[in-house]
Amino acid sequence: MKMNLPNKLTILRILLIPFFVFFFEIHSEYIALVIYIVACLTDLADGKIARKYGLVTTFGKFMDPLADKMLVITALILFTADGRLNVIALIIIVAREFIVSGFRLVASDKGIVIAAGMWGKVKTTVQMIMAITLMIHLDLQWFFILEQVLIWASVALTVISLADYIYKNREVLKEEK
Repeated sequence: MKMNLPNKLTILRILLIPFFVFFFEIHSEYIALVIYIVACLTDLADGKIARKYGLVTTFGKFMDPLADKMLVITALILFTADGRLNVIALIIIVAREFIVSGFRLVASDKGIVIAAGMWGKVKTTVQMIMAITLMIHLDLQWFFILEQVLIWASVALTVISLADYIYKNREVLKEEK
């Protein structure tokens, strides 16, 4: 299979995750931050390039959201272990991702490929911004409030996007006769 540029950017995002973890764990958080931002920018770029040049593929529809989930969930696990993120927020976000992945698996079994929806994209964007904010982690009261607003906005968008996803794709769950 020949890989187009958007798919290569998706693969790059996945390959950046171990480097992000390594630098975060050795407390080189600014290097980790740069790697994370580059990974987030690959998400922005791959979608724009794929749509603009007609390079949307089944691989991209499947792997792009998976790469986003891997990147964001990795960051959220690190923040939870570091005490920056409430474990309840982590559980809600991860549970949503498992539900959507299971849903996609059922759809795939029926020959249906479901692309990410608008609410899912907004959720991912807010989660990525939240992660960047949690990495910067300034010891200021207003910044702590900003972090909390972004965390709970991410949780709310997680629930909204899940409800929207299930509602728009409810036909996938119907039993065949």
